[in-house]
Amino acid sequence: MSRIAYVNGRYVRHAEASVHVEDRGFQFADAVYEVWALMDGRLADAEGHFARLERSLSELEILMPMSRASLSVVLRETVRRNHVRDGLVYLQISRGQARRDHVFPDPPPPPTVVVTVKPVDPVALDRKAAAGTAVITAPDIRWGRCDIKTVGLLPNAMAKTAARRAGAGEIWFTDAQGLVTEGGSTNAWIVDADGVLRTRDVTANILRGVTRANLLALAEELQMKVETRPFTVAEAKQAREAFFTAASAFVTPVTAIDGVPVGDGRPGPVAQRLRKLYMARARSTAT
Repeated sequence: MSRIAYVNGRYVRHAEASVHVEDRGFQFADAVYEVWALMDGRLADAEGHFARLERSLSELEILMPMSRASLSVVLRETVRRNHVRDGLVYLQISRGQARRDHVFPDPPPPPTVVVTVKPVDPVALDRKAAAGTAVITAPDIRWGRCDIKTVGLLPNAMAKTAARRAGAGEIWFTDAQGLVTEGGSTNAWIVDADGVLRTRDVTANILRGVTRANLLALAEELQMKVETRPFTVAEAKQAREAFFTAASAFVTPVTAIDGVPVGDGRPGPVAQRLRKLYMARARSTAT
């Protein structure tokens, strides 16, 4: 069965989906996106992703193309037409089509809306998490507003390609002070030498991860020692455990950083426990 995409009010075959050549998302990366994990045909952490989408649009002064309720209907209808139970739902909203000019068009055109869905094998994801993955580090050369989930991801793509070529599953960016900011498409975490669960605070140049926020709340419920403060690459290499989070990765243990084993070089118990509990909650609360 062919995949179906939603583009500006129409459900079309994925292979035939297109936008105008002067769409600002294509020409200027003048667009935002959001990704929902799909569990049993339902959207995981739906509220958090909708809230972050609305914030990203507001920060870039892009019009919300429809109400949240209407957009929710579009997402779910695209899921239904693709017959996907477990996977990822991708939404992209650009400022729309306008004559090419750096200045935002005034009056603003109707935003361009694209939705796609793809299946993901949950068994394969669990197998990957059980094995853990390596990460490498690199200087953070991205723009200064990584808190906005824009489609301007070329530095991320370059870095993640370098990680793949090095046999690693993710890149961890570092700032000018040598502190880890976040991953190429994930948030970075450690269980430090003192047993404290740490991740970077959102006042830094990082994305406000929805999975990150929900995991912080879960850790607090479990009365774990949690601190939202930065850590160096050296601290990460000396940590008891490391892992990363995202809607596409959930909680994935890190077994090595720049070739140096983390802990005993195997997925740690904290990461494994948090993944199990997070997955159970996300699945039970998906809508």
